[in-house]
Amino acid sequence: MNLTRLMALGILARSGPSHGHHIRRVADVTNVGEWGGVSVGALYRELRAMEREGLVEAARTEKVGNRPERTVYAITAEGQLELTTLREQAIRPLGSGLDPLGVALLFAADGMDPEELRRTLRARREMLAIAAGQIAADREQLIAKGFLDLLAAGVMRRGIMTTEAEIRWHDELDAALAAAGEGATRGRIAGGPPLSLGEGAFDITADIAPRGPAASEAAASEASAAPGDGAAQDAGPDTRRDAGPDGDESR
Repeated sequence: MNLTRLMALGILARSGPSHGHHIRRVADVTNVGEWGGVSVGALYRELRAMEREGLVEAARTEKVGNRPERTVYAITAEGQLELTTLREQAIRPLGSGLDPLGVALLFAADGMDPEELRRTLRARREMLAIAAGQIAADREQLIAKGFLDLLAAGVMRRGIMTTEAEIRWHDELDAALAAAGEGATRGRIAGGPPLSLGEGAFDITADIAPRGPAASEAAASEASAAPGDGAAQDAGPDTRRDAGPDGDESR
C-alpha cells in the first residue's frame, strides 16, 4: 500500500492542480507522516514517478521571486482510477498495524523485574496520555478556526479514542501486575503456575516447547508401547489389504 501516493492523489483530486510544496505543506500541517505512515520525504520522488506512469501531469510551472520554478501537477483520468483503487485498499482491511509491544510482552518479558516492567509501562502510558491531550487540544483549536471538515475531525477523534483505549489497557495491566505481587512476570506468581486470565489460560512456552532427538525418541517409545484405540484394534491385521489391488497398501 503506497500511502504517499494515496495522499498526493487525494489532495490533487480535492484541491485541484497543486505544486509539491503545497502537498508537502498539507502533510506537515496534518502530521500524517507520524500517524498515517506516509513517507513525506519521498513526496517529490513519488510525484515524478506518477508523472512517468501517467497518473499526474505537469499542468504548468510557477516562479515566485527568486525561488526556483515549481511544477504544478494535475491528476489525470488514470490517476483518478489509481486513487479509487488505493482508497478501496486502504478502507476495506480490518487488520491493525505491527505490535512491537505485544511481541515484547509475549516473548521477552519472562524473568524481567516486575517493578521495572511496571515502571517502563507506566512511562509509556504517560507518553500516550500527553499525546492524546495534545491531539484533543489541536482538534478543538482547528475546529474553532474552521479548518476541519467532518471527515478530518472524525479522523482526529478516532486517533484520540484509539489512544485512550490503549491508556485504559495500560491501567488494567498495571493493576493486574500489582495484584499478582512480587515475582510476577509473564503471568507467574512467585514461580507458581501461570496467572489465570480466564478459562483455558495457558503458558505458551510450556505448551509449545522445543523437542530434541531424545524427546522425540521418548515420545515414539511411548506411542509404540501404548495400546491403540478401539477402532484401530477392531480393524484387525487385514485392514491394510482391504485397500484393493490398485492401492499401495495392498502390496
